[in-house]
Amino acid sequence: MNDIDAWVWWLVGAAALGIPLVVTAMPEFGMFAVGAVAAATAAGLGGGVVVQVLTFVIVSVALIAVVRPIATRQRSQRPQLATGVDALKGRQAVVLERVDGSGGRIKLAGEVWSARSLDTGHAYEVGEEVDVVEIEGATAIVM
Repeated sequence: MNDIDAWVWWLVGAAALGIPLVVTAMPEFGMFAVGAVAAATAAGLGGGVVVQVLTFVIVSVALIAVVRPIATRQRSQRPQLATGVDALKGRQAVVLERVDGSGGRIKLAGEVWSARSLDTGHAYEVGEEVDVVEIEGATAIVM
């Protein structure tokens, strides 16, 4: 074991930390692996054991302190592109059958949808354009 330089052991440690990164998808293992590569660099440049360990700890902790909050913030943001029924809210539709508080039909995004008026006392006649404010199941709520 004395024949192998310390930097090789750090690289072996970095590779070993890369395995759980891939298996568990926990980015912290990747940050520890980068710390091990930095320690291997310190060992290759002739740094002692204390310098190597301090390099590993400082780089790993710095990456966790900086990268983790950024990743958490990115994960918690809503996607910029609305899909599914969320993409239909706010769009305009054309009334195909009279729409009132009890029901009717509209053409929305090229499809025929059942619809009802947001204001139950108001009705929309055939050919009028309406705005979709909500989707409840398979029914568009319009105004």
